[in-house]
Amino acid sequence: MLVVRSGWNLTTIHRRYLSAPATHKSFKITHSQSPFLGISHLRSRMAESPAAGDVRPPSPPSEPPAAKKPRLQDNKAGPSSARGHSQSKSQKRRAQYNSLPEPCSADDVLWREINEVLGKEYVEGALKDGTDRQSPFEYHQELQLQVVALCSTGSALATSPDSTRPWVVVVPFSLPGETIRVKVYRNARLHSFADLLEVIMSNPELRTDSAVQCKYFGTCGGCQYQMLSYSKQLELKRDVVVKAYNNYANLPETSIPTIETTMPSPKQYNYRTKITPHFEAPTKTQRADPANPQNALERPTWLNIGFNRVGTHKVMDIEDCPIATPTLRDALPAVRANVVKNLYTYKRGVSLILRDSLPIPLPGAVAVAAAGTTTNAPSSTDTDTEAHICITDHRGTAREKVGPWLFQYPNSSFFQNNNSVLPSLTDYVQSRIFGGTSSATNEETKPTHLVDAYCGAGLFAITLSPHFATVAGIELSSESIRAAKQNAELNNIPASKISFRAGDAADIFRTVGDFPQDRTVLLIDPPRKGCDEPFIKQLLAFRAQTVVYVSCNVHTQARDVGMILMGSKEDAKGEYVLESLRGFDLFPQTAHVESVAVLRLVPATA
Repeated sequence: MLVVRSGWNLTTIHRRYLSAPATHKSFKITHSQSPFLGISHLRSRMAESPAAGDVRPPSPPSEPPAAKKPRLQDNKAGPSSARGHSQSKSQKRRAQYNSLPEPCSADDVLWREINEVLGKEYVEGALKDGTDRQSPFEYHQELQLQVVALCSTGSALATSPDSTRPWVVVVPFSLPGETIRVKVYRNARLHSFADLLEVIMSNPELRTDSAVQCKYFGTCGGCQYQMLSYSKQLELKRDVVVKAYNNYANLPETSIPTIETTMPSPKQYNYRTKITPHFEAPTKTQRADPANPQNALERPTWLNIGFNRVGTHKVMDIEDCPIATPTLRDALPAVRANVVKNLYTYKRGVSLILRDSLPIPLPGAVAVAAAGTTTNAPSSTDTDTEAHICITDHRGTAREKVGPWLFQYPNSSFFQNNNSVLPSLTDYVQSRIFGGTSSATNEETKPTHLVDAYCGAGLFAITLSPHFATVAGIELSSESIRAAKQNAELNNIPASKISFRAGDAADIFRTVGDFPQDRTVLLIDPPRKGCDEPFIKQLLAFRAQTVVYVSCNVHTQARDVGMILMGSKEDAKGEYVLESLRGFDLFPQTAHVESVAVLRLVPATA
């Protein structure tokens, strides 16, 4: 007799049934609460099963009826079922599969530029008839393609003259006008992703392979543009700003000023003051590998300490990073060696941190910062000649100098990672605030108050403080407020002039309600997701004379600026105009560009 025990699934019972002698093929269930429907049901299911060694033909895919199959859904999850149950994982995957990308995300930026290549009419037709997922290319198929455009994300958009239908292939490290050979590794909606195998015919007007300074370029996903001259990189980044405002601002062309040339970084390599290489903890199999080195000095061949391989989430081993500062490059070998030494103590993957820092004086030492006669700023501005150290403790404190100003902040918190361009950035903001209109330079009407929302450690509030009578930084993070207050003291700025205040997201400008609207500048530097609608409504209610929007994501900036300009037309408090717009290159050799937009309030006419 075959005893069926509680907890066995159908596969286990079937396997034991097939292997049992024929005389034993009867059943006894040992638990009265067995989940099975009964012996007759079990026997019928087994009769339907293939004999040992046979293979069951694949079942047809489970699809909803054609009339009910969702083609496109909102990005927001729909209401739950009548029973109040949340969506299952498969339902969520299907909803995600059929939905368009989240607006302003990197996927959405790519999708819009794919639309431009294929044409709006063709894309809409493919979405309507359900052929948008029917790729003409197979997985791992090798293709010869023509590059037709460069996406704002840094990838090339290529097409095949031999394709059975219009389709875009997204490929890294390629340039418009080039003929390339690729291997497809993923298919998506109206496009595929492929690895670059070979540049068959390069574009000599764009490609300069001799400019590449990193041996990992072409494999590491960190940089996209090392094969381009720096002047061409700056041109492409201006194009990113242009396309962002064309695609996301929803403004007439007459409302967008001529976009200025991209502000260059003084350093194109050796500029990055923070890097975060990572690695995975060893698995049980790797720990037991007999080929492992028998000492704590050699790195096992399976251990990779570095950054992600392009197009994947797999870590590749990186021994050096030329865009990092010399201090970090010098420190990296010792950090890697320490990982190898303590490798088998790690239970999970780790993201390391290396931050370039000035030494922090011990308590009681003479302060480096000294009040200036007119600026309240320390006098020395040369940071390259000073000794630098590398901070690797996530809970440590970093210090750096921006022009003459000193800043300290928690090592794991946000601070701009290209120190060399920050003086240009803060000087530009100051010049645009006071140089745009006559009211900005007239002593009786020029701005006297500055509100720095999303102030962080106080970069803009502190560097712009000499030009205002009163400065207020607003933050939701208590840790950032502590750092900003400490930095004001470090630079000898009196509390009567500058303050940092905790803001309530629901009423963030309440703490500066007494500032004169017509002489106040509002500076915002939000995270990548930009500003939400409640914040923009509060901004419009506050109605500062000048708004300076600094952004690390020009696409969300364009969306928000469009909302601000259109929102200001809805009442009689005056309309905002976009006065100037310029990109800043904080990350040379990459496709990333930051942007500064200056908005000025035009009073309503009677």
